[in-house]
Amino acid sequence: MKKIIQQKIFHHLLKNNIENFIGVPDSTFKFFIDEGIKMNKTIIANREDEAIGIAAGMTLSNSNSVVFMQNAGFANSLSTITSLIDLYEIPLIFVIGWRGFLKNDAPEHEKIGKIQPELLTSIKLKNRVIDETNWKQNCDWALNNIKKNTSVALIIRGDTLG
Repeated sequence: MKKIIQQKIFHHLLKNNIENFIGVPDSTFKFFIDEGIKMNKTIIANREDEAIGIAAGMTLSNSNSVVFMQNAGFANSLSTITSLIDLYEIPLIFVIGWRGFLKNDAPEHEKIGKIQPELLTSIKLKNRVIDETNWKQNCDWALNNIKKNTSVALIIRGDTLG
């Protein structure tokens, strides 16, 4: 995904009352993360479950949050999502990089990339794949869902890095 689009996504979310951007970096959306760092709006966590915990606390104090991570980190954080976020209906927007989407990705990304859609479905986390043409519509969809106390995921494919 082009740099300008990633920056637009960040600013659109910020303009629409997302105050906190917490997560573990992923090069799939590095320009999105860089934009948040430049504006002093991003917290880099050591682990995805740590990022989710920080975001949950901020959200409970009435400060909307995005949690960003790579899909391997998403898989590592399934317990935190199901036992904290789902159980207590804490509305978060997850931005998840979809590594292993392409067959020619690094071997360590292939397995998790193949099962990522199944993981999202199995925990009933609503999600949409965003790209350069539908990003605004899908960001608005995510923003509307968190107003209803529903967490959702925006997926950025690893093949769109640019």
